[in-house]
Amino acid sequence: MASRYSSTSASTSALAMHSHTHNSPSSSPGSSREVWIDPASLPNEGDISTVSGNAPGYVKQLNYNTYHSYGVGAEDCFGYKVGKEVKFVDVSINRKLDRQERLEATTVAEVVVNKYMLNGAGMLHGGCVAYLIDNCCSTPLIVLGLIQNVNGVGVTQAMNVLFHSPAPVGTCLQIKSTSVSLGGRVMTSRCEVVDKHTGRPVASAFLNKMQPNQTKL
Repeated sequence: MASRYSSTSASTSALAMHSHTHNSPSSSPGSSREVWIDPASLPNEGDISTVSGNAPGYVKQLNYNTYHSYGVGAEDCFGYKVGKEVKFVDVSINRKLDRQERLEATTVAEVVVNKYMLNGAGMLHGGCVAYLIDNCCSTPLIVLGLIQNVNGVGVTQAMNVLFHSPAPVGTCLQIKSTSVSLGGRVMTSRCEVVDKHTGRPVASAFLNKMQPNQTKL
């Protein structure tokens, strides 16, 4: 059965409770510990003027900041050349009517397959797909955390990726990621990677993340 959404209820109710001034989320309700990563503390990255969706501007900006600073990193970090090419085109928060009206965050990102993303057979490398999913599928949790004033940034605990079809150079990948659950230390999201122009599925995945134990960092 197709899911039903209310595209405006989130912006008129839950979103209205949050001002443009972002309050740093706590690691847990009533916790005085410093959060793992606070999106509000990161430098501005990306251009949100081209990002559609009903999420507030500050949420779109902090999502970009976290993606670049935590997911992509500096030039000498693994996958930097790939990660910096990813552009977000939509960030939205909706109330899902068939799940007790819980809020659900969705992000849509795009990237074009380049030669440095290929395997020896001339197709998009599976490891590159996993890298893109790990980074992009984390973003709806960041977005939902910002709206609910909880820490949606964590470390990857598990990732289950299904590869559906190859993607040659020049393919424009569209990566749609959606929050599944956000609460306590464990959070889950899912994503679908498709060829933007044909709709052909390339990969899909479920991602589990968790809040790290500060004493072990």
